[in-house]
Amino acid sequence: MALNLRQKQTECIARMLNLNQPVNATGTANEDVYKILIYDKFCQNILSPLIHVKDLRKHGVTLYFLIEKDRKPVHGVPAVYFVQPNQANIQRIVVDASRSLYDSFHINSSSSIPRPLLEDLASGTLNSDSINRISKVHDQYLEFVTLEDSLFSLAQKSSYVQLNDPSAGDREIEEIVERIVTGLFCVLATLSVVPIIRCPRGGPAEMVASALDQRLRDHLLSKSNLFTEGGSFMSSFQRPILCIFDRNFELSVGIQHDFRYRPLVHDILGLRLNRLSVQGEKGGMRSYELDSSDPFWVENGSLEFPEVAVEIESQLNKYKKDVDEVNKRTGGTDGAEFDGTDLMGNTKHLMNAVSSLPELTERKQVIDKHTNIATVLLGEIKERSLDSYAKKENDMLIRGSIDRNELLGVLRGKGTNIDKLRFAIMYLISSESINQSDVESVEAALKESEVDTSAFQYVKKLKSLNASVASANSASRNNIVDWAEKFYAVTAGVKNLLSSDRQLALTRTVELLMEGKPNPEIDSYLVFDPRAPKSNSSGNHLRGPFKEAIVFMIGGGNYVEYGSLQELAQRQQPVKHVIYGATEILTGVEFVEQLTQLGHKMGFGSTATASVS
Repeated sequence: MALNLRQKQTECIARMLNLNQPVNATGTANEDVYKILIYDKFCQNILSPLIHVKDLRKHGVTLYFLIEKDRKPVHGVPAVYFVQPNQANIQRIVVDASRSLYDSFHINSSSSIPRPLLEDLASGTLNSDSINRISKVHDQYLEFVTLEDSLFSLAQKSSYVQLNDPSAGDREIEEIVERIVTGLFCVLATLSVVPIIRCPRGGPAEMVASALDQRLRDHLLSKSNLFTEGGSFMSSFQRPILCIFDRNFELSVGIQHDFRYRPLVHDILGLRLNRLSVQGEKGGMRSYELDSSDPFWVENGSLEFPEVAVEIESQLNKYKKDVDEVNKRTGGTDGAEFDGTDLMGNTKHLMNAVSSLPELTERKQVIDKHTNIATVLLGEIKERSLDSYAKKENDMLIRGSIDRNELLGVLRGKGTNIDKLRFAIMYLISSESINQSDVESVEAALKESEVDTSAFQYVKKLKSLNASVASANSASRNNIVDWAEKFYAVTAGVKNLLSSDRQLALTRTVELLMEGKPNPEIDSYLVFDPRAPKSNSSGNHLRGPFKEAIVFMIGGGNYVEYGSLQELAQRQQPVKHVIYGATEILTGVEFVEQLTQLGHKMGFGSTATASVS
């Protein structure tokens, strides 16, 4: 069985809601034990894509509240707390216990609860004579948000800015790395796998890989080893490979406009935690869920937008045909005389029709939902010429250049200020040689539209540093905050970013790492094997081909990379399995906002702001 992160995390949550007792065969908790669920904002986001409100009742949860909300006492029921291990939450639990809000408290920490906080909990409840109400404290290792079977986010905001901030000190960088390692450790503990870890040398990827390797080594030596039940986790006994990258490995993918359905919906309509709100056809806002329970979303998310429109129409026509068929079968016999056989036949048709109604209704709801979403998208595409942005950016990446008039035409044409800023940055990243007068014209065109050019200036600075850093010796490699060194490869080899079949550099690299054969493109990549003795962990890494990979992007991921990696997995023979995760899932607008913040930190500024309007 392939690694299914969504299923594994859902099972862990079901067990937690069942007061950490094994759940029954249907995967639900014991309904007879009614309980109250208390969570913080972060853990609410973990639960939201996995468990719907209607599902909570199946798990015996009758009431649920945010921890900071004022709550009245409820007697005779246990309370399940699911919170991040921090000072504020522990203090609130102590207050709740001292007020005897609930009979018993089952405390579940989203990651491992540090000893000082445990001591605060113990002394606080002891002082208020309520320690007997604390039934148990559990480390759940669930500090990540699973959006699809093979997609997760650590929901750690602005990590790209924090890691690339030129003023960040060693201590701050180490804290961010530590948080990322904790999140990744939770993912691996939930999957119950200890992978072989690969990453490029230098920068945040190596820092995270090295620290995660050490965390896993330390844990494997402890008595409460979470990975002992391994061996049953896959069809073969082979371990997966974990490939760690930093956003600077392929900056362009975080910025470019994409014309496929899933990335478009995310980028333009702001899909968040698998939900979005759009203008309904009859006015008012409509809220929709887009997840694995929606067959249209699953099957067509990777199609280009025009193909999606054709697919919606074809499904609508098929639906109409099936409805006509049902009506025909149940419409009587055009006045002919009834005999017994006719009556029986007609009753059978009626029964079939009745049984097919729920399925037809469900299909119509899905069609209506995607018709509405596609209509709103089409409006945005036309108003902002998004198809033109996507095509021209792609052409720039492949050709490594663009005609000056065409470039300025886009910047003076349709689109929001951020669309234009993204296009200008894509021009910088993709151009093999930069013409200074062209750059000045681009900046003038952006300022004409009152766009804050800080992000553009920032990437321009990276581009100019690139050449000098590439030739510099590596004497400064030991300084983890030597930010110039961290940016090497932002634009290196950009011609290879998209080959003729539009394969991303990330996807190509993951494919090579999964093959596990010697290759000049990845021979310099580091290897960490937490199960091997440290002295030879970088030894024989050619244990491929790997059937399963976890790919992690530090500094923000997106649906473009996720889709590309899923296509890679599907086209392998036999089909492979790739899980994709990131510190956070970002739209192009959100990522450019982080570049703008870095531009400001570097002293580039503009009085105007790049508003989304």
